[in-house]
Amino acid sequence: MGDLLHHRGPDDEGAFLDGPVGFYHKRLSIIDINSGRQPMSDGEYTIVFNGEIYNYIELRQELVQKGHRFRTHSDTEVILKMYREYGESALGLLNGMFAFLLYDKARGLLLAARDHFGIKPLYFYEDEEKMIFASEIKAILAHPEVEAAPDRESLDEYLTFQFLLGEKTLFRGIKKVLPGHFLSFGLKSGKSRLGKYWEPNFQVDSHHTQEYFIYEIQRLLEDAVKIQLRSDVPVGAYLSGGIDSSLVSILASRHVHQGLKVFTGAFPEGPEYDETPYAEIAARECQAQMYKTYPTGREFVELMPQLIYYMDEPVAGPGLFPQYMVSRLAADNVKVALGGQGGDEIFGGYARYMVAYLEQALKGAIFETNDEEEHVVSLQSVIPNLPYLRQYIPMMRNFWKKGAFLDMDRRYFHLIDRSESTLKLYAEDFRKDYDKEAIFHRFQEVFNHPDTLSYYNKMTHFDLFASLPGLLQVEDRMSMAVSLESRVPLLDKRIVELVCSMPVNMKFKGGELKYILKKAARNILPSEILERKDKMGFPVPLHLWAKNEASDFIKDVLLSRPCRERGIFDKKEMEKLANAERAFGRRLWGALCIELWFRRFIDQNP
Repeated sequence: MGDLLHHRGPDDEGAFLDGPVGFYHKRLSIIDINSGRQPMSDGEYTIVFNGEIYNYIELRQELVQKGHRFRTHSDTEVILKMYREYGESALGLLNGMFAFLLYDKARGLLLAARDHFGIKPLYFYEDEEKMIFASEIKAILAHPEVEAAPDRESLDEYLTFQFLLGEKTLFRGIKKVLPGHFLSFGLKSGKSRLGKYWEPNFQVDSHHTQEYFIYEIQRLLEDAVKIQLRSDVPVGAYLSGGIDSSLVSILASRHVHQGLKVFTGAFPEGPEYDETPYAEIAARECQAQMYKTYPTGREFVELMPQLIYYMDEPVAGPGLFPQYMVSRLAADNVKVALGGQGGDEIFGGYARYMVAYLEQALKGAIFETNDEEEHVVSLQSVIPNLPYLRQYIPMMRNFWKKGAFLDMDRRYFHLIDRSESTLKLYAEDFRKDYDKEAIFHRFQEVFNHPDTLSYYNKMTHFDLFASLPGLLQVEDRMSMAVSLESRVPLLDKRIVELVCSMPVNMKFKGGELKYILKKAARNILPSEILERKDKMGFPVPLHLWAKNEASDFIKDVLLSRPCRERGIFDKKEMEKLANAERAFGRRLWGALCIELWFRRFIDQNP
């Protein structure tokens, strides 16, 4: 099991065995390289830990004042002492990305915990005799008593969203510890208890001004980047040229005295696949040393089966391929890279938010009413921002084909539902068991959070805790595949808590995407980046490769005998798709990932 995770920690390893408890740890050494070995014990407590606690220095100082003595300078030992001092309440005091198992021998208790947003992965399998945890599913599947079998309900969710809701995975019987949650297991009782230690509070702070919130965002952004630069090994940054990664890179450059190294990627197929001109502007602003990679269709063909193996499950989109290539480039130069992941979910950066509110503004204008307590966006106020939607005409056509002015949950479900265009790709017998209403009801449970009264907060809360974990899975797996630690400063819990408490009309004034973040970054970012309207998100020219260098590979996978006999896809539709995927489409990607996943994890012993 440990050998399969060697890529996550090639620097060191260790084991711990005490009666019914066994730990194995593969270490990527970042902080206190010489003394931070794991598993680490402190009397009756033993831990294995993946991640970083960014406020470990401050927590350590507080613990010393309380009389605790330390043997190392690692953040791992800080977690042990925090647990000794505060028990499970320590989780709410940690600021970082983490997944850990802590064995409390005196209480006969095992505590498993995952960070606030699920930046670091933690999976588990449980039956009447045992509980198995691991950072990646493939390590659990290595156990001789765990079977690799697909979960049909999860397959349907992947077909709908290209990510999964809740704790389930695509493997039957294997679950994930949810973000902001812990799982305690009594070794004597054999009973487990799931607990939530954190979630953001959407109670609106109506007392402070916009100027106050802008100042606080600036202060917290600066501090989050500063403490996430803490490392005993070289640190660089991903830089796409968008607002989020440019902001992180520029702020980081203020604290890196020997010059920041930044890493970006693009495709030579055309300017619509190349953000490097903007990345170069940001690199010049922070006087960074810039490294570029230009992935090819041939490399895509060579790497895709292995990337599916690293992912464990097919989630998110084709961007995982260039993410891997940029991570590989970064790993040749640094051991830690900061990125801008999370900015769209926290600060409202998706065009679908504007589309959703445009419909609400039309509804309010037509019926002379408003569904929300405050008039967040009116038809008049949204008009200046509508040119941003020019590149999203296909999405709007699909959105308004049916169901206009229905309930908010129905409309947002329609915005993120991919099944309408992909369902016909699947075999008739497979489609018979597809239950969209059941999926919608599971969606509602997340979307209609009781604390999120406004449409905007419902959408961003859903994306933060439903779709973002899929993107973070890509972030973690593609970086750890090359033994690189990826950090995401924007997902500092203090920033999220602050933004969640803001009045919606400050965050999303006139329907402008990332309105408050742009205000906070106006004296940091170059105007060319701050005023961009051509959001890219690392598009991949898969439809072009499918007609050229990737054509044989795609057909060998999707038109193969094993794929036909599996009974999931319709053969004729697969033949059409292999030759006619549209630009920026996700149908070919989704089908390719599913079939490669079945081959790697279900058809053979992983």
